[in-house]
Amino acid sequence: MLKLGELVMILDLHRQGLSVSAIARQLGVDRKTVRAYIAKGLEPPVYKKRAVRPGIVDHFEAYLRERLAAYPALTAVRLWRELKERGFVGGYSIVRDRVRELRPAQPAAFQVRFETPAGEQAQVDFARFEVQFVDEPGVKRIVWLFSMVLGYSRLIWARFVVHQDLQTVLRCHIAALEAIGGAPREILYDRMKTAVLGQDAEGLVVYNRALVDLARHYGFQPRACRPYRPKTKGKVERPFRYIREDFFLGGVFRNLDDLNGQLRHWLDTVANPRVHATTHRVVNEAFAEEKAALQALPSAPYRAVLHLERRASHEGMVSVGGNPTACLIRGGGGSSTSTSSPTKSASSRAACWWQVMPRSKVGARSGSIRHIASSPASADAVQAVQNPSPSRAPVTTPFVARLTSTRPSVAAWQPRRSYDECFLRHRARQDQPGQSEDAARPGNPRCHPARPRTRRN
Repeated sequence: MLKLGELVMILDLHRQGLSVSAIARQLGVDRKTVRAYIAKGLEPPVYKKRAVRPGIVDHFEAYLRERLAAYPALTAVRLWRELKERGFVGGYSIVRDRVRELRPAQPAAFQVRFETPAGEQAQVDFARFEVQFVDEPGVKRIVWLFSMVLGYSRLIWARFVVHQDLQTVLRCHIAALEAIGGAPREILYDRMKTAVLGQDAEGLVVYNRALVDLARHYGFQPRACRPYRPKTKGKVERPFRYIREDFFLGGVFRNLDDLNGQLRHWLDTVANPRVHATTHRVVNEAFAEEKAALQALPSAPYRAVLHLERRASHEGMVSVGGNPTACLIRGGGGSSTSTSSPTKSASSRAACWWQVMPRSKVGARSGSIRHIASSPASADAVQAVQNPSPSRAPVTTPFVARLTSTRPSVAAWQPRRSYDECFLRHRARQDQPGQSEDAARPGNPRCHPARPRTRRN
């Protein structure tokens, strides 16, 4: 039987006008074969199907069927050991593949959908998105989508943020509850660290203290779902795919503010006015009924102070919101506790007065940073920090910190001299007659210029 390439060659030579004898001599085949394939034309060759050889596990298939019918959950490893006791000499992989074919299929369990009354529950979660802003071409950013979905009406409130820290979570909660106009009786979370710290010895869930304070202020009860079970809060998990496919993909965004602006417009015009596929109701109409069942917001706004652990560097800098913040901490580097408000952005350009508590003992690795006043700092606040009353103890060190990467130009804090400045001062003092080199050396030990080398004779 000729191969497909030889058949194509015979037909091509025949179309060129070569005789049967010339084609047979050129390809080295018989003339009768050439005539036969020219008469048949171009047809795919037909091969005989090979006979299936019996495998080494076929003799034990009846035993495997019997065992799996009685106990469908038996593992392939155990069945392989049982077959080896009965004289099987094959490997584990062939038994595993055969068990996968013979194991009876388990019917899929039905999922019980639970619904909550109006104003009873809301669900909160984060989702990761990768975006490239127009203002930053060629730079791919990772942003997180905070979403809160009401369980009864399926109303969606969402916002893109840069971090998942505790301050961001609290700010998003406050903004969501104010936009909704009320608070549900409970909010369901997964095991994210900003909400759940873990479990105690009795197995009870330990919630984040700052989140508990926020829940106490607005009157809702935090509730953690079972770990590794996203179906428990499917009402907030499923809209993430809807937002990604219907809004995010193919969009063009200048920056984070533009991204959130387009998201709010999409929520107001597309997502919330739609007919929900599960409830078969318009989301906004169902929310109008649920809003009456929500708890009223408190009259006073939520104000709290978050205690944040920060390690001070040897340059007197602490990191606030990812930005190095200048401060004056005596005694070198160490770990400090700073405080900030969740309702105020960490990237604010307002100068703030802080109070640095001295360490409890020599060599201790911890201290305390306490917020005193916000910019514009009044003279009374500065005087109160610089000259504390006798009732205030211990004595504290004041400093002004601007919550940006630029250092503040305030008289209470002098920046360290640069190397060039120290070197010029040193050379100027050397030029003065009657002054030793040690006296001319600048006071900053980190800015000593190198001494000139002297040649050896």
